[in-house]
Amino acid sequence: MNRLEQKTAAPDFWDDRERAEKTLGDLKRVRDRLEPWRELVQETEDLAELLGLAQAENDSSVEQEIRSGYEKLQQRYEKTRILELLGDPLDANPAFLTIHAGAGGTEACDWAAMLLRMYSRWIERREFKSEVIDLQEAEGGVKSVTMQVDGTFAFGYLKAESGVHRLVRISPFDSSARRHTSFASVAVSPVIEDDIEVDVRPEDIRVDTYRASGAGGQHVNKTDSAVRITHLETGLVVQCQNERSQHKNRATAMKVLRSRLYELYHDERRKENEKSAQEKKEIAWGSQIRSYVFHPYNMVKDHRTKKENGNVQAVMDGDIDGFIEEYLKAQWAEQHQ
Repeated sequence: MNRLEQKTAAPDFWDDRERAEKTLGDLKRVRDRLEPWRELVQETEDLAELLGLAQAENDSSVEQEIRSGYEKLQQRYEKTRILELLGDPLDANPAFLTIHAGAGGTEACDWAAMLLRMYSRWIERREFKSEVIDLQEAEGGVKSVTMQVDGTFAFGYLKAESGVHRLVRISPFDSSARRHTSFASVAVSPVIEDDIEVDVRPEDIRVDTYRASGAGGQHVNKTDSAVRITHLETGLVVQCQNERSQHKNRATAMKVLRSRLYELYHDERRKENEKSAQEKKEIAWGSQIRSYVFHPYNMVKDHRTKKENGNVQAVMDGDIDGFIEEYLKAQWAEQHQ
């Protein structure tokens, strides 16, 4: 029995319910990391035993079964190994994911909406859960959206998506059917616990309230329930309008701000230590991490790892694990060279 399991067995374990739930969450994350390896070892031993028996009895009838089992184990190993690349203490946490449309009006807003659909499909594939915290709709699509993604290692996986995403296609909004290039930025930060210190003083922020827009009924348009918080030193802006209560929207917006600040400061420390300066690009136009080309050919290419996928539609349907895994492998290699 490990230390976390000993805690859950203590008679006073549930005296502090909040701490107990956190401990159970920590225990689940440990099990989620260890159990795949235990299962892999057991299945490898079972296959080795079957091979030994076949060799001893000179039985070739199970050769195909052994080959098939070996190939499946190889695939399982590669998937399980990815978990070992998620070594940051916050990789197991939920994540905030924000998409901002770039310049370009309807074209860019449509591209942001396409990315929102892509990540929503990926979340479904992973059997994660998500909640939209703020949605700013615009003509033709989405101007900006922030969602919280809940699932084991949600941040560890999604951090690979931070950066600028570029779309090249024949515009459906152009009557002359000309080719257009659109941009959208994606920002990902971990949902952090209250016991992690991120100093946000009242004098460091400006809080604005406004009437929420979009879905929500008459109430949403009659009260200044939406909240926008600006961090004066960094210029970070977060907003929330998904709750009818201004108090709840402010609390959620502050949670997002603390998360974004934590990731910003953490990234600055990484750069100072020269651990990720080669692979972490600034989120700004012209520094795209990935291109999605629909014309004159079909190709999605990650500019950091050179990973390519010719099935654009599959990628837009959420098949982005290949890009994420290549990024994690490259990051691990960079840090351990």
